[in-house]
Amino acid sequence: MSYQFITSAKLPTRYGEFDIHVFENEDGQEHVMLTVGLPAAQDIDASASMIPLVRIHSECLTGDAFDSLKCDCGPQLNMAMQAVQESGCGAILYLRQEGRGIGLTNKIRAYALQDQGHDTLDANLILGLPADARIYDMCGPMLAHVGVNQVRLITNNPNKVTYLTDHGIDVVERVPSIVGITEDNASYLATKRDRMGHLLDKDINTETHFNQ
Repeated sequence: MSYQFITSAKLPTRYGEFDIHVFENEDGQEHVMLTVGLPAAQDIDASASMIPLVRIHSECLTGDAFDSLKCDCGPQLNMAMQAVQESGCGAILYLRQEGRGIGLTNKIRAYALQDQGHDTLDANLILGLPADARIYDMCGPMLAHVGVNQVRLITNNPNKVTYLTDHGIDVVERVPSIVGITEDNASYLATKRDRMGHLLDKDINTETHFNQ
């Protein structure tokens, strides 16, 4: 699947000013990258040596926009925006693949099953959907646009590290993202740790991390 750069502009936020870049794939789906200190590849000073701090964040309407406590997506996005600004060099790749790629309607259907006691993975499987349908093919072209081939990656998901590494991007450091843990999402996070291989603390479903 191919991706092309469409346009960019300045985006002031409560964390500071970003450059916002829009990309589109061959199906017309739009993806966004927020950057700080990363000009377009053709303008990059070859002597620049700072390794950017990068977060790959898949769209989560309920968490990012509505502050849902069912997940930690909103706090992770906010933390990444603040961290990238503080670092002075980095990017957030905001990928339009809601609900781990199953879409908003199916995500809410899965929520209904979770309300009945199923965990987040089994809810997807009961609906006949994959546990995780996200793809990261767009990340390489987006990072190439700003000349990035080395990153410090903000993630708890080893699959993201593997994907970037397999596609020629050197992940020199994995930066954990342990934020937004509450009683409402502790079980969800424990499922990601125990059944999906995410790198989270063993006591994630205890009161140790609640209300951080």
